[in-house]
Amino acid sequence: MHFEDPSREVLAETLLAAGPGATTLCAGWRTQELAAHLYLRERHAGVGLGVLIKALNRASDKATAKLAERSGTVEAYSRLVAEFRAGPPKLSPLKIKAVEESSNLIEYFVHTEDVRRATDRWAPRALDRAYSEALWDELVKRAAILYRGVDLGIVLVRPSGPRHVAKRAAVSVAIVGEPGELLMHAHGRTGHALVTFEGQPDAVALLQTAEVGL
Repeated sequence: MHFEDPSREVLAETLLAAGPGATTLCAGWRTQELAAHLYLRERHAGVGLGVLIKALNRASDKATAKLAERSGTVEAYSRLVAEFRAGPPKLSPLKIKAVEESSNLIEYFVHTEDVRRATDRWAPRALDRAYSEALWDELVKRAAILYRGVDLGIVLVRPSGPRHVAKRAAVSVAIVGEPGELLMHAHGRTGHALVTFEGQPDAVALLQTAEVGL
């Protein structure tokens, strides 16, 4: 099953409901910066790569800030979100379902929650079982990268039983939660992830101050 199209719809609706100028969990980004990032990463490869490659950071941030500045009104912001909602251009590699799934499944979930959870009152979404399984599968593929900066062993554990060893070390911490919550923690939204920890108190304390995510 492919979840990218409905996930794009949910993200677009979440952005529209929040409106321009709303805070997000992405440091320094309001909703219009997030919408600009989502739009540009599908049309300008340098913007997407700027998240991963330091040499491209400045150009990526500049392009995102410029578009966000032009999208501060409700009308301009709504147009930007509508353009994101319409999907990537015809010749984009993201038109290939396998590429889109790898690139966007987690991206869309995390950024939807970046908007939803930036308020004082929020509750986790009830996720379709198949969607939750798809999120878990993608998390397992990249967990080692996301926790590479942690000087501990990391085991991701779902309440229903499945677990994944993301990183091995002499001392480990188990992070327990549903796939969506584990995703939020693994992507650095540690203070907004509904997870619990199992391990030695000093190891858990170390994890809670460690740099997690990309």
